[in-house]
Amino acid sequence: MESEDGVQEPRTSSSSAVVRWRDEEQVMSEVHLGCPPNHSGPHLSLFTISLPPPHENSTVREHTDAVKDTSVSTSTMFDLDEDGDLILTRRKKSPSHHLALTIQHNITSSIPRVGLQVWRAELVLADFVVHVISMSSDFDEVIALELGAGTGLVGILLARVAKTVFITDHGDKVLENCEKNVDLNAEIFHGKDSVHVRELDWKDSWPPQESNASPSKRRYSCTQSEIEELKKASLLLAADVIYSDDLTDAFFSILKKLMSDNPDKVLYLALEKRYNFTLDDLDVVANGYSHFRSYMITGEDDAGCKQLDCAPEPFFVGEQIDLSHIPCYVRDYNRGHDVELWKIKLNHRALF
Repeated sequence: MESEDGVQEPRTSSSSAVVRWRDEEQVMSEVHLGCPPNHSGPHLSLFTISLPPPHENSTVREHTDAVKDTSVSTSTMFDLDEDGDLILTRRKKSPSHHLALTIQHNITSSIPRVGLQVWRAELVLADFVVHVISMSSDFDEVIALELGAGTGLVGILLARVAKTVFITDHGDKVLENCEKNVDLNAEIFHGKDSVHVRELDWKDSWPPQESNASPSKRRYSCTQSEIEELKKASLLLAADVIYSDDLTDAFFSILKKLMSDNPDKVLYLALEKRYNFTLDDLDVVANGYSHFRSYMITGEDDAGCKQLDCAPEPFFVGEQIDLSHIPCYVRDYNRGHDVELWKIKLNHRALF
């Protein structure tokens, strides 16, 4: 389906693409199902976002170095359709109630380059960011870091109100595509100087070292001043970075270093459970999700029992956010039943 200006809109499906975890195989995001898989090269899609009337505090720009304890308000009432999409009452169609992002992405990719695609959890996290921006000033003027940003869609949305957004990923192809998307949508936020596309390899040391490599390699390296600003980041975001145990280990390793710099940092992470049949279990299981959960303690867990079993207390505290209270601001996609949104903070007790 194409829009009036010829930019193809994303097609979605509630079905899941079959994924085989081999680096050389091509995989397709569920967001692209229905699009031609034989399409070669980058593809432009128009993502339309419905914006509710602005919150009375949304124009306030009071500087803060720490994000407040952001809990999604359940007191605000919304009219939702049967699919959970937000129903907006308007006298007439108004461009001010819509936001259109043009995102360059691939229809398929190899496993190492999945960041070239748009994934369902990325759109759920985008819904959450739009919700917080619309309902409060909690994200106003923050310094934010997006980990494994992929196409950069979430960071671009956040840049509308944040002081600085570092959109990070690994690999030149992914970073070049992300930078292209920042350029395509620069008019929706308050200056490209506030958005930095940078490389952050989770397996490297933290803080990153200022690069002495060639100019082409230094293109996505942090300067010393940017490194100092990164340390002050109070808001962390990540979507669809949980699909490999090795990657999950690396993610929580860098997260531990990031949060140790500032124990008040908070991460909002969206993920999709992925099920595979294993011979060990003789069943279809989400082992990757179980590995992810092993890094956190939640309010439902009995921390005392964990300590009595002589197991180290998890370094993180996780709280699952109820997605039924987050309207679908991004149009024309299906959340499915296996996407989750988590708020993750440092477990202060594990520090002692």
